[in-house]
Amino acid sequence: MTAVLDGKVALVTGGSRGIGAAVALRLAEDGADVALTYLGNAERAADVVDRIKALGRRGLAVRADSADPAAVRAAVDQAAAEFGRLDILVNNAGAGVLGPVEELSAADVDRVLQVNVRAPFLAAQAVLRHMAEGGRIITIGSCMSERSAFAGGSLYGMSKSALNGLTRSLARELGPRGITANLVQPGPIDTEMNPADGPAGELQRSLTALGRFGQPSEVAAMVAHLAGDGGRYVTGSAILVDGGYAA
Repeated sequence: MTAVLDGKVALVTGGSRGIGAAVALRLAEDGADVALTYLGNAERAADVVDRIKALGRRGLAVRADSADPAAVRAAVDQAAAEFGRLDILVNNAGAGVLGPVEELSAADVDRVLQVNVRAPFLAAQAVLRHMAEGGRIITIGSCMSERSAFAGGSLYGMSKSALNGLTRSLARELGPRGITANLVQPGPIDTEMNPADGPAGELQRSLTALGRFGQPSEVAAMVAHLAGDGGRYVTGSAILVDGGYAA
């Protein structure tokens, strides 16, 4: 298979598990060297790096709390220093707090907005010091910004909806520099955080047109498309990978 990303360097935030790990590995399969951030599980992050290296690519794991502005910037700079450049940023790290709106605390609001909104902005801001023409900024959002199908998602949905405005504005501002910005919005994806056999699994399946959960690899395939040659003329777009959840 042609290494369509050969010579490229990617940074995937929250890349130690779930969608983030699948994205990191798919970009490595396509030829990129990949740095990833993680927060809690160094062993799991190291395993993803080992799998990247087994593909013949360079890998790096950086511990960074996406709620910490300094840590977000430092992770970007460390990845660029290690690999000499950054061509692809995938803002994947996220925080989810669901529940009745009157029960959500100010701390819940702060944490979700810090991780889901502020961190992608700061990472994009920081990466521009290292990104040349042809760069890609890809952010992972949620189908819940398109359809609020059940109660309890006000905070999470709000945070993910903000990424539409960020993505479109970045696309307009960075287009003259040859850098694209796009948003990938997954639906129910079978991960540790949201297992298909979990208590809400049947409800979520029923809300999709295809009647099933997606796989992390299916989200990663869309990210890889946008990161590669197929994404050269795609910018400012919000692309659903949701099995028809928002149809």
